[in-house]
Amino acid sequence: MAQFDNVSVKKKANVYFDGKCVSHTILLPNGTRKSIGVIFPSTLTFNTGSPEVMELSAGLCKVRVKGEDEWTTHKAGDNSRTWHSSFDIETLEMLDYVCHFE
Repeated sequence: MAQFDNVSVKKKANVYFDGKCVSHTILLPNGTRKSIGVIFPSTLTFNTGSPEVMELSAGLCKVRVKGEDEWTTHKAGDNSRTWHSSFDIETLEMLDYVCHFE
């Protein structure tokens, strides 16, 4: 899907990690919440309160889920990924993403 139609967008940006991750929250007509944003090249640790599916529209990254030793590489066009509670992400190219909250 190239776009979301008929949504509400929260004007205030979600800015994390000193501006290395910036997103906006969108609300779909059925009440579903998503965020759309970018992560600039960096290595960050995200702690999530619930499972998330991160859909990559552009860019390249490596991810290591909490408790695992291996990093996995993800690029634009890959299938969506679900990460629970905590994960490290190294963005090798700027990521353009949609985060789907479960």
